[in-house]
Amino acid sequence: MGRRRGGGIGIALVTVAALAGVSACGGGGSDSAASGDDGKASGKPSASASPSPTKPKGPPMLLETITPQTGTTVGVAMPVSVVFTDPVAAKARAAVEKHMKVSTSQPVEGAWHWFGDKRADWRPKEYWPSGTKVKVVADMEGVGNGNGRYGVHSYTHTFKVGDDVRADVSVSGHTMKVTKNGAAVRTLSINAGSAEYPTWNGTMAVIDKQKEVHMTSCSVGISCDKGNPNYYDLTLPWDVHLTQSGTYVHYSTGDPNPGSGSARGSHGCVHLSISDAKWFYGQVKQGDPVTITGSPRAKAPADNGYAAFNLSWEQWLAGSGSGEGTTAAL
Repeated sequence: MGRRRGGGIGIALVTVAALAGVSACGGGGSDSAASGDDGKASGKPSASASPSPTKPKGPPMLLETITPQTGTTVGVAMPVSVVFTDPVAAKARAAVEKHMKVSTSQPVEGAWHWFGDKRADWRPKEYWPSGTKVKVVADMEGVGNGNGRYGVHSYTHTFKVGDDVRADVSVSGHTMKVTKNGAAVRTLSINAGSAEYPTWNGTMAVIDKQKEVHMTSCSVGISCDKGNPNYYDLTLPWDVHLTQSGTYVHYSTGDPNPGSGSARGSHGCVHLSISDAKWFYGQVKQGDPVTITGSPRAKAPADNGYAAFNLSWEQWLAGSGSGEGTTAAL
């Protein structure tokens, strides 16, 4: 299923965002990744200051979003994601990373990774330990982006890592196994993408969730022709958002009883029964990992939402300017 969701935000505000763009079962869409800009303002930036007089004058370097939002509780696979309003040159990224300090209540090994020239994510080497308190200070005052812009603000976000809730989806087995803090909770019956519109493999951290989402095949490039058998225009409930390109875990009226006895496949989403979809919606939060195996499709790109753990640690470090390190004490 598919629909569009978007919106801009003021570039002078640091915001926390659920990634925006094409969403909802875009299983047949492009495999290219994208970053988003939707979200609620988390507050005014701290007091501004002019760039150092030793720096060239010019337009400021601003942060468009910092995720997670201050005060939130997230899952163990949630990265810290920082999006800049303007490109950061490769030569400046190590210095910029060193001014984005991650402090925690217990030591955590991790690193920054750049997706293009505007987005940098920090993830732990392994999943976050439950209960970890995290503080991110992006002290950009006087820091250059290598393209003539210098930061004028310092930004702070704090959040907490909650219970370790995981969902493991077997496409071929038609099951989703849900665990909490290492203990099995429930095994649910599912259907995933069809052969024509396969579901992404890999681990995707929950982006957000909504009680209802309007989904259309036209918005994700499947079909805008009402006479096409793959055409749909539906509002469906209990939607857990996994990728920006359109993957959800949810209930579908076209597949009300998913499981191994049903041959009906989705357009890339994971279908649950109405009661299971409502239950799962109530269990998960932003950052909880949903891992899908057994699909013929590749792993979701790491920046197609928050799929950081689809990269090996070596691949992650290859995109870092300053390399791995241990968080400062909080």
